[in-house]
Amino acid sequence: MAPCSLTRFADRMAELLPILPWLAWLLASLLAAVYFLGLRAHQRRGLPPGPLPLPLIGNLHLLGDQPHRSLAGLAKTHGPLMSLRLGAVTTVVASSPAAAREFLQRHDAAFATRSVPDAVAAVHGRNSVVWLPSSSPRWRSLRKVMSRELFAPHRLDTLRHLRREKVRQLVDHVGRLAADGGAVDVGRAAFATMLNLLSSTIFSRDLTDLDDHGESKEFQEVVTKLMEAAGCPNLSDFYPALAAADLQGCRRRAAKVLARLHRVFDEEIDRRLRGRKNGQPRKDDFLDLLLDSETGGDKGTAGMMDRDTLRSIFSDLFAAGSDTSSNTVEWAMTELLQNPESMSKVCDELAGVTGSRRNIEESQIGQLPYLQAVVKETFRLHPPAPFLLPRQAEVATKVNGYTIPKGARLLINIWAMGRDANVWPEPEKFMPERFLEKMVDFKGGDFELIPFGAGRRICPGMPLAVRMVHLVLGSLLNQFKWKLPAEVERNGVDMAEKFGVTLIKAVPLCAVATPI
Repeated sequence: MAPCSLTRFADRMAELLPILPWLAWLLASLLAAVYFLGLRAHQRRGLPPGPLPLPLIGNLHLLGDQPHRSLAGLAKTHGPLMSLRLGAVTTVVASSPAAAREFLQRHDAAFATRSVPDAVAAVHGRNSVVWLPSSSPRWRSLRKVMSRELFAPHRLDTLRHLRREKVRQLVDHVGRLAADGGAVDVGRAAFATMLNLLSSTIFSRDLTDLDDHGESKEFQEVVTKLMEAAGCPNLSDFYPALAAADLQGCRRRAAKVLARLHRVFDEEIDRRLRGRKNGQPRKDDFLDLLLDSETGGDKGTAGMMDRDTLRSIFSDLFAAGSDTSSNTVEWAMTELLQNPESMSKVCDELAGVTGSRRNIEESQIGQLPYLQAVVKETFRLHPPAPFLLPRQAEVATKVNGYTIPKGARLLINIWAMGRDANVWPEPEKFMPERFLEKMVDFKGGDFELIPFGAGRRICPGMPLAVRMVHLVLGSLLNQFKWKLPAEVERNGVDMAEKFGVTLIKAVPLCAVATPI
């Protein structure tokens, strides 16, 4: 720039200096006006009460790294039905059984659509039973297939022998570790068992070896990363206009994780197709059924089961089916090891009904009320999905006198409901006895305890999960005595949680087993 140009620029800036404070004041006033007008518009829309949002970020600063706990704390101030502005998205949070009932029962149709996280929307959301809208014919057809061929009572009864075999393999694995004096990673062992049960049901073969710690641990890490990517706070979900940039890389990470899962599923599908071409006998498992439907064996799904759809179905089943059930077993064992009286009661009950050193049978679960109470109490304190899965309003809807606008996101904070002192006496205490005194249906009937959700989007895999959690937990307790390692006994169990779609123990539970 020439010297004369620099001089003119400096002179012009000198002329502007006296009015710069006024310009700054004017800009600040305009921003404040926009902010307060936004607040008034927020109030006029008739939304539930909630904390005042800040400019641009709204209430994002209030979430923290444990949103279920943060929102539970806010609900104590603003009420069990509150609204927040998370970035650019209006979000409504229900934190009581009565509020949850309004959305999941009375207005279930208006809130049956799920808000699909940006991390999984492009790769997984378009064919997933978990994320497809309930109004979609594809969703209805796929859910019908899963309910009829995997989770219907008659199908579960047919595959009872398979569950018995997987539990036996788990007990044998723990027995080998006990003989060697090694501690048992309870969550990993339960995860591998659930994983093999699903893979045997779907592919007629195990995907992992219980004694191969690396193989099963890798698969567990893949599923955990997928759950974290789908559940952790993501700027793309709070500012949809910025989603294309994927500023936090959540979509890229989820795509890599899903690609690893898809490679495993592609190998199984290709192996089966080669076997069919070579005239190998049918296995009549879930994969055979889905491949038959693609070729017209099932008119309701003919032409629907392309490769992407198969991948999505299997991703749904393995992620939800193995992770949530194994987490529940791990949390239950964690609580029992810290509550010797409860541990003694459940072990005495198991020995009295089944006899010592035996795996329990599914037909005996109904005779084990204290074991059932332990599972319910674990669901209350450590729900598999603290917010269930986020939903959104299909239409503007009046709920308890408030207007929930179309497109608003809905969170059901069942973690907060489980810790509500108005519902549960001594809510922070692990006390299975509360479920002996009070009959509570956790399968969508009683909104005090809805770990699997309720209404038309209730988890379709619930019947299998309930059987497996009781079988695995009961058999481990009836075959072994358990204690914490000496160092953990001295320092206490780390109860920290890692937040995602599911709540997992940040530090895995390792316990020492001794055969009874």
